[in-house]
Amino acid sequence: MPTAPAAAGESAPAARPRSDWTVAEVRSLYGRPLLALLGDAQAVHRQWHDPTDVQCASLLSIKTGGCPEDCAYCPQSAHHGEVDIAREGLMAVEDVLRLAERAREAGASRFCMGAAWREVRDGPAFDRVLEMVRGVRALGLEACVTLGMLNREQAQRLAEAGLTAYNHNIDTSPRFYPEIVSTRSFDARLETLRHVRDAGIRICSGGIIGMGEGDDDRADMLQVLASLDPHPESVPINALVAVPGTPLEHRPPVPGLEVARCVAAARILMPRARVRLSAGRGTLSREAQALCFLAGANSIFYGETLLTTANADSSGDRDLMEALGAADPKAAAPDAAG
Repeated sequence: MPTAPAAAGESAPAARPRSDWTVAEVRSLYGRPLLALLGDAQAVHRQWHDPTDVQCASLLSIKTGGCPEDCAYCPQSAHHGEVDIAREGLMAVEDVLRLAERAREAGASRFCMGAAWREVRDGPAFDRVLEMVRGVRALGLEACVTLGMLNREQAQRLAEAGLTAYNHNIDTSPRFYPEIVSTRSFDARLETLRHVRDAGIRICSGGIIGMGEGDDDRADMLQVLASLDPHPESVPINALVAVPGTPLEHRPPVPGLEVARCVAAARILMPRARVRLSAGRGTLSREAQALCFLAGANSIFYGETLLTTANADSSGDRDLMEALGAADPKAAAPDAAG
């Protein structure tokens, strides 16, 4: 464990984070008393990050619904016919860039785009996404996409377009994964992450808690991510949003203390990463969210919608960031962006 926190603004320590965590070690870490775990996570966070630096990212669904995957949590799956969601084709480039500019003006420094595809296919649609990436980067924003599986050549084309990061969550532990997804293997997810890394694109990969998994599954999911060398630069921690019509529609909300535990463990295991407090945040109280920031979260998704599910209120987010004394140092002030 670190011995002394770094002052705000200091550079990160030179020590190389571990990528050799065993399953037993991570399960033991995850099961520690919560107050002790939070204390250690806060020390790690202060040693590697400015605790007032919280990045705001905006997430847009650029192609909605009709996905051939059967992910039990996802309202965009074509397998879940009772979900009330309108299918929409791939958006026009100019519409996406208009929304990206609006997100920048609202205070976001990263713009994320998601398409409900099983995998990337070469052709006009992918070419359009590449144009979106170039346009978002030209606005001075970080650009992230989540498009499903992709091969080595497609990853390289995204890198050449200037993509900052590729999101591809592993969702849960290898053991529990078949309970949630049957149309794509866990190993296939890891293969896509290898292509992303080989292309020089930053990895954004995390998981979802609250799907019926146990603490060991949550620990094992983090152990897989912490075994990647180097670690993902971005680790979203999602709490299940139980959407009516999906197989998980009756799952109860995840308690805030459980989200904070997962955030704290992720922070200790992957000290350099942006730990993103992601889906499900809208059900957490201000105090629970503050506890997650104390545990090491340093990014949120900003805006009323995350792809197709509700998110926290934007004005409430601004009030919360002000109350915490936190800000995104890369974002333009709302009245200064132009």
